[in-house]
Amino acid sequence: MCLMSFSRGWKTELGDSDRDPALQKYLRVKQKIQKYLKNRAAISPWVVEGVPRTDFSAALVIPALGEKETLPQTLSRLCENPPTYRDQTVIIVVVNNRKGVSSALLDDNRETLVWLKTAPFPQLNLAWIDASSAGVELSLRDGVGLARKIGFDGSLSRLNWGSDPLLISLDADTLVDSDYLQTIFHHFSKSRAGGAVIPFRHQQAESLRAEAAIRRYELYLRSYLLGLELAGSPYAYHTIGSAFACRARSYIKSGGMNRRCGGEDFYFLQQLAKDSTVEMLRGTVVRPSPRFSERVPFGTGRVVQSQVEGTDKIRFVSAVAFQRLRAWLDLVTTQVDSSGPEIVAQAQEISPSLIAVLAELDFLGIWEKLQKNHATPKQRLTAFHCWFDALRSRQLLTRLDGETESSSHVVEELLHWGGYPGVKNEGDQLRILEQLQGVAQ
Repeated sequence: MCLMSFSRGWKTELGDSDRDPALQKYLRVKQKIQKYLKNRAAISPWVVEGVPRTDFSAALVIPALGEKETLPQTLSRLCENPPTYRDQTVIIVVVNNRKGVSSALLDDNRETLVWLKTAPFPQLNLAWIDASSAGVELSLRDGVGLARKIGFDGSLSRLNWGSDPLLISLDADTLVDSDYLQTIFHHFSKSRAGGAVIPFRHQQAESLRAEAAIRRYELYLRSYLLGLELAGSPYAYHTIGSAFACRARSYIKSGGMNRRCGGEDFYFLQQLAKDSTVEMLRGTVVRPSPRFSERVPFGTGRVVQSQVEGTDKIRFVSAVAFQRLRAWLDLVTTQVDSSGPEIVAQAQEISPSLIAVLAELDFLGIWEKLQKNHATPKQRLTAFHCWFDALRSRQLLTRLDGETESSSHVVEELLHWGGYPGVKNEGDQLRILEQLQGVAQ
């Protein structure tokens, strides 16, 4: 649906808006959509094909690059969800590649597009976008971030904006449970947050070495999340591209998905957390693939491959680092009315590394601006957390970390801090973290 047709009929609606507060609210939402589509959306030259409906309550976007073997499995699992929720959801597959991609991937994408046009899953409201063929492929500097963005932006004209529609992110090699859609719908019916991350557990790997590598990587991800939770960070959620959802209005408020080749999920969820809050959803699990991948500069596939090949090691963040982060966040919270120099003077007792980082980030200058621009303590603290975000927290943690210790000892200390003392075995540690983070019921 084009921009002109999306806004057609507004003059008639505006004539009645003064007599209907609900209509006024609806029109304000449509104006924001119109502004986003005009200024920030990635729509042209891409076209949404397939199911023509424009009244969906949710859009599920799946980027696909060389996925003719795995995509059918992902869609088949979605078919197992209740028809009530399938009927409300449009599934948009973005078949994509950059210019100059290998002939094998290009052929795979071409076959996938042909297959999608056969309507292989009539149980689903299936649509697709060709971002692969000559003239519509991605540029050399773009990647999965733009592919997700094309799908999300293209879905906006397919949604029922009289409701509170949702956007859901999945990958073409990821499996979902039969209660996946139902759980997402129910979560947002109860929550006021703009976004949610979904519990995940990678599928079993094909070899013992790869299986050990993916579980070790999960141990790292889960221990890092636990540390952020214990530190009281507002950015305590995992960032997996195939395991999040948000309100479409919150998506627009946050400026939409970015175009990054890697880390697009991290930066989008960070902005979403600043604007609308991100929560941990419970009740279902997504299961990404553990396969090797060189399609992005970092991420699960790269990490697993480096672990198996022995070319790199995962560095776990210590409990001491998270405790110092907690002390820093508590200091700002309790001293929100103090001057910058007063806060820095007290921060010296936390860690010399913290003082060095604050100097590099020009904390004194930033804090002076926050005091000037935000009159109340609540406003100032909110602005501080928008400045000291997930990325700056990560940068600080890497500087606060002390001597390298074995991963099992690092996680043991974190679990002890969290109320689970004496857990030394990595397998036991992982099981406890899975239970805490909604994987094991």
